[in-house]
Amino acid sequence: MAKCDVCGKGVTFGIKVSHSHRRSNRTWKPNVRKVRAVMNGSVKSIHVCTRCLRSGKVERAV
Repeated sequence: MAKCDVCGKGVTFGIKVSHSHRRSNRTWKPNVRKVRAVMNGSVKSIHVCTRCLRSGKVERAV
C-alpha cells in the first residue's frame, strides 16, 4: 500500500474486537490517490491522500 508523499500517512495497525470479545489483527488503510501534481515547478505523478487534496496542500496539474 502506498504512503502519502505530502504528509506521510500510511497503513495503521490495530486489533479488531468482536461482540464476543474475540481479538484479531486488522489494518486501516489511507485513502490514497495517484495524482499528477505540480512539485517545485515541474509536473510529477505522486501518491496523495484525499485529506491533503481537499485541504489544498497539493496543486493539481491541468
